[in-house]
Amino acid sequence: MLSRLLKEHQTKQNERKELQERRRRDAIAAATCLTEALVDHLNVGVAQAYVNQRKLDHEVKTLQVQASQFAKQTAQWISMVEGFNQALKEIGDVENWARSIEMDMRTIATALEMLCHYERLCTGT
Repeated sequence: MLSRLLKEHQTKQNERKELQERRRRDAIAAATCLTEALVDHLNVGVAQAYVNQRKLDHEVKTLQVQASQFAKQTAQWISMVEGFNQALKEIGDVENWARSIEMDMRTIATALEMLCHYERLCTGT
């Protein structure tokens, strides 16, 4: 009777051990699946962040090139405007010079007319 009780006890203990071992393996498998799912989810986020960073880097390089080209074009425009301003100044200078020459010529013409008129008076002709 005792030996039967001992065998039943050992059998129940073995069954409990097997059940506990099965549950432990199931828990480990579930934890592994959860860990893999979390890692996969994080990897997707990291991969997307990496792709976004590469796109941003490309956009920054493109923007730098465009800004450089715009700066060069702006410098050319400034140079052209300065040249245009200088040409306008020169035109203004030529116009003033022409007025000055015209006034000098009128003064000379008036002086010559007066001289001719004075000579006529002096010579009596």
